[in-house]
Amino acid sequence: MAVKSEDVVLGVSDFVAVLNQTLEYAYSEVVIMGELANLRVSKGRWLYFDLKDEVSTVKFFGTVRQLPGPLEDGMILKVRGTPRLHHQYGFSVNIISIQPAGEGTIKRAAQLLQAKLTKEGLFDEARKRPLPYPPTRIGLVTSKQSAAYADFIKVLGARWQGVEIDLVDVQVQGEAAPEQMVAALSKLNALVEPPDAIVMIRGGGSAEDLAAFSSEALTRAVAASRVPTLVAIGHEIDLSLAELAADKRASTPSNAAELLVPDRAYVLVELKDNARELRHQTNAQVQTARARLEQQTVILSDQLEQLINRARTEIKSRRQLLQALNPEAILKRGYAIVRSGRQTLRSTKRLAGGAIVDVQLAEGRFRANVTETSE
Repeated sequence: MAVKSEDVVLGVSDFVAVLNQTLEYAYSEVVIMGELANLRVSKGRWLYFDLKDEVSTVKFFGTVRQLPGPLEDGMILKVRGTPRLHHQYGFSVNIISIQPAGEGTIKRAAQLLQAKLTKEGLFDEARKRPLPYPPTRIGLVTSKQSAAYADFIKVLGARWQGVEIDLVDVQVQGEAAPEQMVAALSKLNALVEPPDAIVMIRGGGSAEDLAAFSSEALTRAVAASRVPTLVAIGHEIDLSLAELAADKRASTPSNAAELLVPDRAYVLVELKDNARELRHQTNAQVQTARARLEQQTVILSDQLEQLINRARTEIKSRRQLLQALNPEAILKRGYAIVRSGRQTLRSTKRLAGGAIVDVQLAEGRFRANVTETSE
């Protein structure tokens, strides 16, 4: 076919550049949903797969960091990306984000990710921490416009007053939700004075609505939080991986408030009962102490009386002994004390005839002249 003079002739590289400019203008971003096929990872970094339907197949290219979790062929995915014609490898869609789509695929993706993270120990009970009870300040990650937020605030306020709330308003479903909630957790953990606990809530919904809470990025962020976490997603039948990774799980947002703080009315009744019981116990202890004191008083009185009697007997005995040893008592029995000068005489050896001695009797004394001595 001959080239017409009015035809624009492009080189190959120019054509690729013009086409990419046209695609960028007309389809800067596209969202394509289809069945996953030919999933492969190259060099631990590059991600390749196809999405297909009954008629067509489209190639996709990205990095492993864009994976929402483990995937397998046959899953239904919703992929956001930018169409591009590569100068060597042909047409593909550069991946921006990947979301499992359809209840079956979402559940299967969660099962694969749960198995992976279980092996890593992210859900082990041993690593879970108790929540402060009740906390004085919490970080709340949710949508401020949601019914879950309204229910949580209502129940929390009715049960307990004075809890300070740091709200981080985020999307709780959709493509942007995981990234926003991960950023919220990071923000609360990075505060100079972080809250006592971080609470993440949303109401029920379809598997696709709740899929964000089973994403790998959010599940890891919950597990890595240095602040204890409480997660309540959906209704009791719903169970997300973020809940499994949290330190505490609640069945509903209202139940989260119930687990977080006590019921003020119940606490007041309990305090009154405790005060009454304390008074009763105090009175009983006073009575017991008083009885023991009286008993000890009697015992001490008896012991004191025994000590006094024993002392009296001892004094009497000693007095009798002193009386027996008193020289005056000896003199009264007819004995005398003979002194020569200041020396009491016990022998006649030192006496000579003509010596003068003093003689003391029981009644009175006299002086005598020694005329004769004998042994």
